[in-house]
Amino acid sequence: MDSTVKPAVVEGVLERITYANEESGYTVARVDMGRGAGDLLTVVGALLGAQPGESLRLEGRWGSHPQYGKQFTVENYTTVLPATIQGIRRYLGSGLIKGIGPRIADRITEHFGLETLDVIEQQPGRLVEVPGLGPKRTRLIGAAWEEQKAIKEVMIFLQGIGVSTSIAVRIYKKYGDASLSVVRKEPYRLAADVWGIGFLTADRIAQSVGIPHDSPERVKAGLQYALSQSADQGHCFLPEEQLIADAVKLLQVDTGLVIDCLAELAADPEGVVREKVPGGDGGEPVTAVYLVPFHRAEISLAGRLARLLRTDEDRMPAFRDVAWDRALAWLARRTGAELAPEQQDAVRLALTRKVAVLTGGPGCGKSFTVRSVVELARAKKAKVVLAAPTGRAAKRLSELTGAEASTVHRLLELKPGGDAAYDAERPLDADLVVVDEASMLDLLLANKLVKAVPPGAHLLLVGDVDQLPSVGAGEVLRDLLAEAGPVPAVRLTRIFRQAQQSGVVTNAHRINSGVPPLTQGLPDFFLFAEEDTEEAGRLTVEVAARRIPAKFGLDPRRDVQVLAPMHRGPAGAGALNGLLQQAITPARPDLPERRFGGRVFRVGDKVTQIRNNYEKGANGVFNGTVGVVTALNGDDQTLTVRTDEDEEVPYDFDELDELAHAYAVTIHRSQGSEYPAVVIPVTTGAWMMLQRNLLYTAVTRAKRLVVLVGSRRALGQAVRTVSAGRRCTALDHRLAGAI
Repeated sequence: MDSTVKPAVVEGVLERITYANEESGYTVARVDMGRGAGDLLTVVGALLGAQPGESLRLEGRWGSHPQYGKQFTVENYTTVLPATIQGIRRYLGSGLIKGIGPRIADRITEHFGLETLDVIEQQPGRLVEVPGLGPKRTRLIGAAWEEQKAIKEVMIFLQGIGVSTSIAVRIYKKYGDASLSVVRKEPYRLAADVWGIGFLTADRIAQSVGIPHDSPERVKAGLQYALSQSADQGHCFLPEEQLIADAVKLLQVDTGLVIDCLAELAADPEGVVREKVPGGDGGEPVTAVYLVPFHRAEISLAGRLARLLRTDEDRMPAFRDVAWDRALAWLARRTGAELAPEQQDAVRLALTRKVAVLTGGPGCGKSFTVRSVVELARAKKAKVVLAAPTGRAAKRLSELTGAEASTVHRLLELKPGGDAAYDAERPLDADLVVVDEASMLDLLLANKLVKAVPPGAHLLLVGDVDQLPSVGAGEVLRDLLAEAGPVPAVRLTRIFRQAQQSGVVTNAHRINSGVPPLTQGLPDFFLFAEEDTEEAGRLTVEVAARRIPAKFGLDPRRDVQVLAPMHRGPAGAGALNGLLQQAITPARPDLPERRFGGRVFRVGDKVTQIRNNYEKGANGVFNGTVGVVTALNGDDQTLTVRTDEDEEVPYDFDELDELAHAYAVTIHRSQGSEYPAVVIPVTTGAWMMLQRNLLYTAVTRAKRLVVLVGSRRALGQAVRTVSAGRRCTALDHRLAGAI
């Protein structure tokens, strides 16, 4: 900013926020200066925490923008309580205080006039005098006012160091009156305790409150952050040398200090675990450094799978000496189709071995094999439990087998904190547990699931190992299929004749074997060639929102899904969501909406949950759950989402950073889901992400139709590039040693 421009002070009412970056706090807003005739001033800068309707005293400098004209750049602001009845009415009606919307604000100000804010502050019990306000609503308003004041105090402190409003609210909800004490004295706790605060934000806060750059507390927090970042990349551990190098680069401190702090963490039972494990591809052993939960889970999962495989107990003994010819003939009469030889092998394996894996690509008969296993188990009166990692996959499994299926989270009844109601002490009541889309099972969830399988029960894991691995850490399905591993498995390879008619299926297999897909002359697989990335983004929206619905009669919100290789960029999921929302759910005067940060949520929006929240819904709402916004309530400040598991879940307005729009999602987030039609932008802008298993995963999400939009060169790159390197896991090594 030009420091020659004199500082100035302006006062006005915050009319609306037109843009807010939740990360940096940079805000563009319109302020009513009270001059009448709708004269609004554009203000930009640090307006973190300010709410529409508030009277503000703004300190900053006047300037001019070449496109937007005169504007005021804010360096600091304070909230001034409004002094006119109209100002008070607008302040209360802005949604600042939960329980007061515009209608109730009108009633309260009509009754108390200029005394309104004094009454709410000092005698909130008097609000019952207002027609239509009972004791319950009155108590809520009083409590919300107090909480708002306390949050404001935290916000004002955090504002100077660029921490976003939503994070300030979360800090207050986590620590209450202790918030300022934790922020000032133990800022690195925030990274572990508060969702949305990583090490970098905690580090910025720590520096601003005077914690030294070379403090051991900072270095230890940085080491744990580096490990949690690697877990977000899918690794269960990091080789010690790599971790030390990553931490030195991140923290900009001496290597010796990092080594000393790592030793301290390794001596702490809740710190990290160091252990020698075999190197990749049979190389020299490496010293692996794990965060404690991942080490515990890896050892536990290997041990429990070994025990399931070894036990003499059998909850389905009828299949030990079954006459398979007769059983399979009965099955063929019941289902109207015969199993291929490799499918018969899979059925026998699932019903006679305690743990089995079934893998294979689309059109190879995995679904029919699973249905056959379930039919035979039911015929022998076995208790069959069906689950999948996502709601959509569970619904599909249920339709396939005619039996109830649930998500793994619901099956285990995961509780706040991640503990499960069903575990080794209280196992599931099941003789056969079938888990579909098992490529999505990460290490922590797989461990929780296997803990809950009772001794003697059979566990069948079904999935396509050539798809992307789980979003969470680990490569469980691939580790179970390791060549020297003890877990019996069948890989289905034969594509059935009717599946050969499908361009989607045949092209999926072509991609998986490194051959470019056919993009001409097929009724269900198309390429719209467009070399320019921005144009490809616009064309993707046109295809998804207009052309596919017009030609194939599909609903653009329910039936068509855009799957992008990455989130950023002009053809990334972030930009495409904005364009698709404008095309599919545009703003209308009669359509309720709520602005949050840089996004607008409207009734009818397709949204997805972006974190595990065990407190929401009947049994938690989990990362990747998709739904549609069905209601927005300004008075109660809640937004309601109907999830794809048919559950109505309310969100407070300050929780909206848990939701993202889902008209377009990244291919990683689409795992386990299936859609009638998918549109995939494949552009040179996503060059680093273009890999064979990414494209293969995207294409196999489609039931009826695939449209690729973008560059032939980028498509060729994706087909040619085999993903680099395995994840750092030692589950296959532990399994081999456990049997």
